[in-house]
Amino acid sequence: MGSQIAPPPIRLAILETDTPIPSVQAKYDNKGYGAVFTDLFRRACGGSDEALRAALDLSAHDVVNQYETAYPDPETIDAVLITGSKHNSFEDEEWILRLVQYTRRLLEGGRVRIIGVCFGHQILARAMGAKVGRSVRGWELSVVPMSLTEQGKKLFGKDTLRIMQMHRDIVHEHPQGTLPLAHTDVCAVQGFYVPGRVIAVQGHPEFTEYIVSEVLRMRHDQKIFGDNLFEDAIGRAADEHDGVLIAQAFLKFLRE
Repeated sequence: MGSQIAPPPIRLAILETDTPIPSVQAKYDNKGYGAVFTDLFRRACGGSDEALRAALDLSAHDVVNQYETAYPDPETIDAVLITGSKHNSFEDEEWILRLVQYTRRLLEGGRVRIIGVCFGHQILARAMGAKVGRSVRGWELSVVPMSLTEQGKKLFGKDTLRIMQMHRDIVHEHPQGTLPLAHTDVCAVQGFYVPGRVIAVQGHPEFTEYIVSEVLRMRHDQKIFGDNLFEDAIGRAADEHDGVLIAQAFLKFLRE
């Protein structure tokens, strides 16, 4: 019997909706969130550059500062990942409106798959007609356990999931036609899924202890986080979390 030919790598475009804070940007050679997610997917592939290249053909696109020219032609990609951001997903800045419009175009096209992470999760929900906005319950920070739905348990292969969080904006309702994945006491819509089309999570699988600690310290220095909120969150920053497992679920989703 002849050996099977491996499928070509998935062409995944990372739509960068923010720039990491300076200390994190420096750690990732000033290559932005594209590099942060590349590192996550490398770890999801067992730490091998070769395995990563076999799984994914990655490209990064700055859709904030270069929104008029950055977007890849949908015919040249198989999937997009919309990253997290310090910006508000419900605002009507030109680049945000362009991102929502592009996301709708991909949804209507029916071929390119979409992964949404935090801000990206919210943009995807907005493009699908769901309400997004500020949470009345405030910030959700650092490593947080999530309760999974039956679909979530099936998708991630666990009964509960722990994920890094850094948000106070939320999706208020599951987009029509999606399968709920998880919830917490602070945020009812922690993820949603349509097989072969979209998967989104409110948390940050790409965040490490270093990244979340640096962001917490910076926002504490800026008086965005008070002492009690900061101390609670920094105390959980080193807790074990399932970022790599979630990235492996993303890879599986891309091959469905």
